[in-house]
Amino acid sequence: MCRLFGFRSIFSSQVHSSLVGANNAIVNQSEFHPDGWGVAYYLEGTPHIIKSPKSAITDSLFQKVSGIVSSKTVLAHIRNATEGSIDLLNCHPFQYGKWTFAHNGNVKNFSNIKEKFIEKIDRKYLRFLLGDTDSEVIFYYLLSFLKINEEQTTSKEIEIRFKRFLNEYISISGDLHLNPDGPSDENYLSFILTDGERMFCFNGGKTLHYSTHKKRCPDRESCDFFKESCENPVINSEQVQHFIIASEVLNAENIWQKTKTGDFLYLDKSMKLHTFSIIS
Repeated sequence: MCRLFGFRSIFSSQVHSSLVGANNAIVNQSEFHPDGWGVAYYLEGTPHIIKSPKSAITDSLFQKVSGIVSSKTVLAHIRNATEGSIDLLNCHPFQYGKWTFAHNGNVKNFSNIKEKFIEKIDRKYLRFLLGDTDSEVIFYYLLSFLKINEEQTTSKEIEIRFKRFLNEYISISGDLHLNPDGPSDENYLSFILTDGERMFCFNGGKTLHYSTHKKRCPDRESCDFFKESCENPVINSEQVQHFIIASEVLNAENIWQKTKTGDFLYLDKSMKLHTFSIIS
């Protein structure tokens, strides 16, 4: 399976440590997930995406990209192919307008039910289906169902829409596989979706960890953005200064929380983190 990384902050930051420098950085994980990589970062609200079908650990471009990226929002992915060929078009993140999406999962029996998903996708997206992965189909299916392109929606509306999406997804593909270490051809739906301001994260069978604070911030005396939440956990729907989410714990500096299967995390435009349990 693949590995995911998402970052959102109130100020632009470099993510070189998470991508390359940390003990368990994304680049090191690519040794076992060698089928391509991609990094999306936002500048002035516009996503910029760099991708390659090469393994990140052997690709000098990945090292260069990780060294220059500084942004309030970053989404990264390394691929271990389950559906689709090893090809640039199949590398994540996928993009439509301001939306970018990275997936760690698998649609069970995808070739047999692909058309059922495509029937549910808004017609305006179909000409942008360029690769042959289940992940790209799910991206446009999710955008079609949530209908959040231009709308202002409350966290409760997001929760309701995603529950409806998941119910329909399961009605087509079958129940999600709840063991993250299960067979790779089972049904998994973990992902990160962002428009650069909002971030939507779901543990659909493949593990996600997230962090909103450190035990002690090394810049606490000099940082203009330092708040109590930088060194303390927040309760549901409170504002955070930064948010990191990843398939695996990346470093020891941050305090990490492990999500459960069915956990849905929604970071809104004001950096308030809402968490829901979608599967009871």
